[in-house]
Amino acid sequence: MVSITSKEFKAVIKLPANIRYEYFIKKVADSEEVWGLYDDGWAISSDDKGRLLIPFWPRKEFAEYCAYEEWSNYKAQCISLDEFISDWLPNMVKDQHKPSIFWNRDDSAVLEIQVILNDLEQELEKY
Repeated sequence: MVSITSKEFKAVIKLPANIRYEYFIKKVADSEEVWGLYDDGWAISSDDKGRLLIPFWPRKEFAEYCAYEEWSNYKAQCISLDEFISDWLPNMVKDQHKPSIFWNRDDSAVLEIQVILNDLEQELEKY
């Protein structure tokens, strides 16, 4: 995969959460990779209602950017898109966890899993 330019990185990381979400859908459909942070377990945060959120990013560079503070020992780890769709998302429904899509150290898009599945399906149909 072509690495991201610092200009693209700086532009994308500042986008509003909903636009970063659209970028996430397009990039993961294209690369067939989703990125998380891992260190003896996956990085997890919670929302203001106490629900567990699992953060995911479209590229390794964005995940690495968020590996700081309590996640400073975490390393970006690749999840195949197939595994994300067939294992991760259904298990998150079962565990009542929410995906936190493309956190930028400030905010992220938190959507229903079915919405993410539908958006990925529609994007993948273009390939």
